[in-house]
Amino acid sequence: MSASVRAATSGDVAAICRICTAAYRDTYAGLVPDDYVERVIAEFYEPGRVTGEIAANPPAWLGYQVVEEDGRVLGTAGGGTTAPGVGELFVIYLDPAERGHGLGTLLLNRIIEQVTALGAREVWASVVVDNDKGIPFYRARGFEQMGKRKAYGAGPDDDVWTWRMRRLIP
Repeated sequence: MSASVRAATSGDVAAICRICTAAYRDTYAGLVPDDYVERVIAEFYEPGRVTGEIAANPPAWLGYQVVEEDGRVLGTAGGGTTAPGVGELFVIYLDPAERGHGLGTLLLNRIIEQVTALGAREVWASVVVDNDKGIPFYRARGFEQMGKRKAYGAGPDDDVWTWRMRRLIP
């Protein structure tokens, strides 16, 4: 069976939390402070919050999407629009053991399809500076680095910055 992407359901909450937590720790270990990593995980990837974010709230949030293969959820993503004509990929994570098999591309393509259907002509993503897993992924899929900003959720004492990356949608 090949991998497919679908809208997440309440039955996917545990898998989404597990995948986002493992992938976040794997991606950012040694790149950003451990306390920042744990604070973000506690805020965004706990079951209560994820349960509330399963459902879409268009156009700002289109709900979690999951990629699965043989009935196993292997990754998740979510996006929406931030302004007329502007889409945003807010989150995309794979089980760390599943990277490099095209699953991230399937998820990214789903988000781009969703925001395009809402009239987006460009899609943005924020990628932590020096993230050698994320930056090459986005560059290979047509994203360009447009500028830096402090990471979402970073407090005044957190020295965590992201690249704002943009891809035009033809």
